[in-house]
Amino acid sequence: MDILILALVIAVVVLGAIGGLVIGSRRKKPQPPAPPTTPDITAPPAEPHVGDEAETPRDEPRRTIEEVDLPGGPAGVAVEEPPAVPGLEAPEIEIPEPTAGRLVRLRARLSRSQNALGKGLLTLLSREHLDEDTWEEVEDTLLTADVGVQPTQELVERLRERVKVLGTRTPQELRGLLREELLTLVGADLDRTVKTEPAPGKPGIVMVVGVNGTGKTTTTGKLARVLVADGRSVVLGAADTFRAAAADQLQTWGERVGAYTVRGPEGGDPASVAFDAVKEGKEMGADVVLIDTAGRLHTKTGLMDELGKVKRVVEKHAPLDEVLLVLDATTGQNGLVQARVFAEVVDITGIVLTKLDGTAKGGIVVAVQRELDVPVKLVGLGEGADDLAPFEPEAFVDALIGD
Repeated sequence: MDILILALVIAVVVLGAIGGLVIGSRRKKPQPPAPPTTPDITAPPAEPHVGDEAETPRDEPRRTIEEVDLPGGPAGVAVEEPPAVPGLEAPEIEIPEPTAGRLVRLRARLSRSQNALGKGLLTLLSREHLDEDTWEEVEDTLLTADVGVQPTQELVERLRERVKVLGTRTPQELRGLLREELLTLVGADLDRTVKTEPAPGKPGIVMVVGVNGTGKTTTTGKLARVLVADGRSVVLGAADTFRAAAADQLQTWGERVGAYTVRGPEGGDPASVAFDAVKEGKEMGADVVLIDTAGRLHTKTGLMDELGKVKRVVEKHAPLDEVLLVLDATTGQNGLVQARVFAEVVDITGIVLTKLDGTAKGGIVVAVQRELDVPVKLVGLGEGADDLAPFEPEAFVDALIGD
């Protein structure tokens, strides 16, 4: 038994020795070959070490500082500016179309929608016999054009008297007669100037009011173009804080003509924005401050009260020069209901009729003036940036009755 154990121990020792020899032989690596004794002429020269002697100077001319190329390009050449970031470049300032005679230039657009009234009246008045049925048709034509009951009765009465005096009526005489009476009805002698003259220490202040959908914010932007075209500097107050896109829309209109826009947080206090706009206008020395208010529904008393608050807050700086009511001409007599309510809250000084080119009811000009006892001062005749024109009674009547 002892002999067997001794034999096992010897076998284990022998196997361990053999394994160590094998592993050792695997780990041993061959030594790298010795470097060549002759120098390699293709190798680059060794870098000089600290303390080595400098190379003997070569016989070459030295360069001046002007001849040395600096990082970023040759000396004297401007470094190229980085490209502008899209959206951050300053918008190009537009030059608005002059306002003088703008309504005359837009006459064709106006006459396309209004000719039915004038031509209808001329056709009726040209009949050989003007009986009661014919005069009733004249009345119906005027009422259909939204002239209003009282103005219609006055016009028909005057026409009947003058036609009776004329007797024989040529087309030229009829046209002249109708033109005179319509001018009287529209009010050729009314002051239609938009009062924006700055006073010492304050700009002209204009507040624009109206129901949503009448084009109020767009009208404010177009009015800024009208004023800039007349040489005025303008500050815009985006006091319509309830409609998310209103401030952005107004600012875009302003940037196109170089007008500065004051705006506040969405849903903020409109009166505060209006107050800040007038303050900025005074500090900047601007000629005019235009305040765009939220589109108030005339049935909501609380919102109308807030509009009155905007007016009161603005007048802490200075009195308002104009309160312009924007009405959609296509709404006809419904616009008069809106006009009455707004007139009770703020003192309306002028009317802006938009979309007048899109309706045959041009008589609304007469009706709304009679209702508020204030003149139509501006009319919108299209979607273009310069399609807002000062209202000129003679050009308007000429468009009604045609050539």
